[in-house]
Amino acid sequence: QVQLVESGGGLVQAGDSLRLSCVASGRTFSSYAMGWFRQAPGKERDFVAAIRWSTGSTYYRDSVKGRFTLSRDAAKNTLYLQMNSLKPEDTAVYYCAAGSVGRTVDQREYDYWGQGTQVTVSS
Repeated sequence: QVQLVESGGGLVQAGDSLRLSCVASGRTFSSYAMGWFRQAPGKERDFVAAIRWSTGSTYYRDSVKGRFTLSRDAAKNTLYLQMNSLKPEDTAVYYCAAGSVGRTVDQREYDYWGQGTQVTVSS
């Protein structure tokens, strides 16, 4: 079993930054991918970014490229999402996910999910 715990969300103004953290426990992740998804009110949950733990390869949705950056601390089994130049349309609940993933953008391939952390960006 794997547990994922997110933190770092909050209320910020447009243009501000936030860093989300996801601490994973319960097993090793060398063969996993970890990702962030988000769900805005009234909308479906969408892919944001992902990383393959073994290679460090990263993937981003187009709307966050150049603003969001993934990083990891392998020793702490922690994934970070640095979010800069935040926009009101980034407002959502952000979820961390992990799994033996083929297509990193497909949430159906992730086996484990965190409880989510709210990010609210005011204009």
